[in-house]
Amino acid sequence: MPDIDATVAQRAQHPLTTIPDRAYSPHSRIPNTPLAVSAVSFGLGCTFSLGFVTFALGGFESVWWATYQLGFFAAAWAAFHWAEFAVTAGWNLHKCSIDSFLLENGAPYHIANASAVVEYLITLWFKPQWKANPWVSLVGILLVVTGQALRSGAMIFAASNFSHIIEYRKRKDHELVTTGIYAYFRHPSYTGFFYWAVGTQLVLQNPLNFCIFTIVVWRFFYYRTRSEEQLLVKFFGDQYIEYRKRVGTWIPFIP
Repeated sequence: MPDIDATVAQRAQHPLTTIPDRAYSPHSRIPNTPLAVSAVSFGLGCTFSLGFVTFALGGFESVWWATYQLGFFAAAWAAFHWAEFAVTAGWNLHKCSIDSFLLENGAPYHIANASAVVEYLITLWFKPQWKANPWVSLVGILLVVTGQALRSGAMIFAASNFSHIIEYRKRKDHELVTTGIYAYFRHPSYTGFFYWAVGTQLVLQNPLNFCIFTIVVWRFFYYRTRSEEQLLVKFFGDQYIEYRKRVGTWIPFIP
């Protein structure tokens, strides 16, 4: 487990800042400044609050599209992006920047989320009975919450050994984490996001986007893990090979 005292001391030595080490320089179109971070956090906080209130109240009957399902989706989306930055800032400060919000994941990511909302609204308008199974949404909620906890927990436990981008060179302080969450999941941050993503589509009861999200996210992580594990074998040799034999990913059909 990361040394909490060391983390607190690190924060004390580095007051409000978003400047990471040079190797992790931000590439976002959003300015890498405390003001931009505050503005993004405020926007995500507002989105989360509105979504969570809508979810907690079971939706608003006077507004046909303001359902508890869409409210939960909005809250989960905002919480995910805020948590990415917050956990990086708290446990991996030297890599933290405006990029850590992961708001610029590429056009396909935003198109996917937009298409999920569009499918939900179209189906809700024409076939509202297709959104009326509370058990499907409940399973989705459980997957989203579990997936978020798993991803954030993985980032916290790995601390400075975690990176949002693949590192092609082994750092001097890079350690192979095999305890805690990593004793049960070989890539817990990937596993967490996989179930978070498919869970959101169960919450919305989107059959089309459930299939699309499952295939696209699975394919992304399949090739990502294959590429990353080649580097991990290069970095840690037999230590990683033995670890890989003991611990699976818990993503279907990704050994």
